[in-house]
Amino acid sequence: MEMPTKEKAIASNRDAWNDSAPHHKDTPEWQACLGAVSHGDFSCLDDTLTGLLQQVGVDGKDVVQLGCNNGRESLSLFALGARRVMGIDQSEAFLDQARELASRSPHEPEFIEADIHRLPTDLHQCFDVALITIGVLNWMPDIAEFLRHAAQTLKPGGALVVYETHPFLEMFDPESTDPYRPDSSYFRSEPFVQNQPIVYEGKVQQQASASYWFVHTLGAIFTGAVEAGLQISHFKEYPHSNREELYDKYQQQQAQLPLCYTLVAVKR
Repeated sequence: MEMPTKEKAIASNRDAWNDSAPHHKDTPEWQACLGAVSHGDFSCLDDTLTGLLQQVGVDGKDVVQLGCNNGRESLSLFALGARRVMGIDQSEAFLDQARELASRSPHEPEFIEADIHRLPTDLHQCFDVALITIGVLNWMPDIAEFLRHAAQTLKPGGALVVYETHPFLEMFDPESTDPYRPDSSYFRSEPFVQNQPIVYEGKVQQQASASYWFVHTLGAIFTGAVEAGLQISHFKEYPHSNREELYDKYQQQQAQLPLCYTLVAVKR
């Protein structure tokens, strides 16, 4: 397979998410979210992330979510006391959804359309906490470069908080005939490519812009964070899945895989 340039992969992923956005609104979850965000204490964050953010401390803080999708997680930060919340994403279509949710909310987040690799300089050193959740890191072709840009958003002493799928899980295909046999190398260098809309359950059988999903080892993530001037203060692995329901089969096994992790890295 011919490897795309970093620029092509980033642009194509943006187009793929814009193509996919209508399918995410055509769900019961979207309708439920439209009603739920009207409550001031709305939160869609699970106990793991909620506990970590409480430990880091977002009460009274300025928080940015990098790769905010439809903004539901950004809105959830107000329930933890965040003073200011900004969501950044490069998908205009998903930001339209974020603004629709915000219009139903008593809170006033800001949503900015931008490629994290080309953030406006007035967003540098603006935030106490930068949040990255499931399904952000793997869309980035160069994890070290991405983390450098993420670190630029933080004030000195600010914290990058990551809650992501464990890269070990990328070795397995939950839809294969033997989903417990490693199907791909942990050190895979070429991206997974999809030409259908990106949805969380099932598949949509229609053409969409190509999306590129990159596998990053823990070593690459840790090294990228350190080289970006961040000091890792917390890392924890978990046996529960924070990914699509297809991956729930990997939970509660006698020989248990690590399925997700949390990481906190502080800007020196």
